[in-house]
Amino acid sequence: MSLLRSPAAICLPLAILSVLFGCRSGGSGESSRFSGNSEEIRIKGSDTMVLLNRRLAARFMKTHPGVAISVEGGGSATGLEALKASRVDIAAVSRPVEGGEVQQIYARKGRLGVRFLLAQDPLSVYLNPGNPVENLKLDQLRGIFSGAIRSWSSVGGAERPIRVLIRPPTSGSYRFFQQHVLLGGRYSKDAETMLRTIQIVERVRDDPLAIGYGGLAWARDVRCSRIEGVPPTAESVRSGAYPLTRYLSFYTSKPPEGRARSFIDWCLSPEGQLVVRQVGYVPLWIPDMEAG
Repeated sequence: MSLLRSPAAICLPLAILSVLFGCRSGGSGESSRFSGNSEEIRIKGSDTMVLLNRRLAARFMKTHPGVAISVEGGGSATGLEALKASRVDIAAVSRPVEGGEVQQIYARKGRLGVRFLLAQDPLSVYLNPGNPVENLKLDQLRGIFSGAIRSWSSVGGAERPIRVLIRPPTSGSYRFFQQHVLLGGRYSKDAETMLRTIQIVERVRDDPLAIGYGGLAWARDVRCSRIEGVPPTAESVRSGAYPLTRYLSFYTSKPPEGRARSFIDWCLSPEGQLVVRQVGYVPLWIPDMEAG
């Protein structure tokens, strides 16, 4: 197997000043909820990661009888709120945790928490298959999603209005796109908010005037625009060429133990990283085995 980044980089603290917790597995038989009894692992957060998390959970449970893993979406911010309230063991997050969120975790837990890099995703801009536009520059994207550009003719398409679809503010994709494309600016007041990524995909698939964004693994029956001439592919992510690449991560409030630790370790193993590739995201490791 070939390694894309060192093992030490996979387990990261939430803030520079925190202590880097070790990445060794804890002992077996510990509770995934840190209570010493439960065999359930609860994961909540990023809608982008729901497909991946469900597949990872199903594969892990198949080889670990007696372990139950529940997976919920709702957005990265929702997952972090549940983690702070001790309602879940793992928060699934598709963006970096912000400074204020780190402070809140510390205030509630007395510790800064741990980030585990799981995969990479070229955040994709979805277009209807019939849309003639094939490439968008970042400034064009900024104009479209801020409302400054309202016609497809301004970016090489037909003289038709652009229908902008976005995720809600609790979404990691919403914040990542706002920071890296809008440069912290506001979305268009005419943008329509979709609660789930699949809703954006379905609307773009059915409406030739619509445009939206989301994880690459969700891009079925739609076309992904090139950004600055670069397609959202595993190769462009690994080379650093794709401008909207992000990490998909697990966050825990403290170094996980027992089943939760075993599950995270398995996700970072060749078997878990193969699932990442099969679902459609970019693994941190490239397993030397065939995708089945």
